[in-house]
Amino acid sequence: MEQLKYNIHPGVTAFSTKRSGAGKYGGFNITHYCGDTAQHVAHCRTELCRELGITDDRLVLPRQTHGCEVLNIDAAFMNDSKERQAERLHGIDAVITTLPHTCIGVSTADCVPLLLCDTQRMVVAAVHAGWRGTVVRITARCIERMSELYGSKPQDIKAVIAPSIGCDAFEVGDEVYAAFEEAGFPMKEIATRQAKWHIDLWEANRLQLLACGVPAANIEVAGVCTHTQHGEWFSARRLGIESGRIFNGIMIE
Repeated sequence: MEQLKYNIHPGVTAFSTKRSGAGKYGGFNITHYCGDTAQHVAHCRTELCRELGITDDRLVLPRQTHGCEVLNIDAAFMNDSKERQAERLHGIDAVITTLPHTCIGVSTADCVPLLLCDTQRMVVAAVHAGWRGTVVRITARCIERMSELYGSKPQDIKAVIAPSIGCDAFEVGDEVYAAFEEAGFPMKEIATRQAKWHIDLWEANRLQLLACGVPAANIEVAGVCTHTQHGEWFSARRLGIESGRIFNGIMIE
């Protein structure tokens, strides 16, 4: 299992898993709702948990739906039944926790994953921001929830914008351009016109972080385009929806 690891903060593990193999599901995939076999998903979960030094119940992945719902993974959640946990994780696109030895994350295959860490209060979060999530500012919503729940201050937050589709590859129709324009995004800064419109989701989310008060020096952009580098990373635009996903995880050690 290959990973891209991030030095987001001492005592915090943050990473994105690579495709690591041929075929639609490669050598590693823990997303259970993308058409992969239950056996392969379980095997990959076991492998990841072994590397992280945690049990399977401490690996938390939501069932994302391109919305803006944020879920706090606290002791009460961990004490719920597996069935109740699955219910609560459905329709969630960002997760937050302060629990140690609990790896939370989001799955992506071109959409933008963000990993956040409040370095003062030791709060971590993982955000799934496709273009729809970016338009409704899910990253800002997640930071708001970190503040509401734990008193996080934007100036203490470090952020990683992990591998996802780059501007040159992200060709969109006029309706997507219009959605960003209507939502108040600075189109001259995030969009370019080629044969069709291209939108820079990395910059759209970076600007969102800045607007929240996260210092520019605290934001790392991986700069890896999953569509262009689909040999190493899962890309739904290349492989189709029925294919593996990158797991972008973060854990307080």
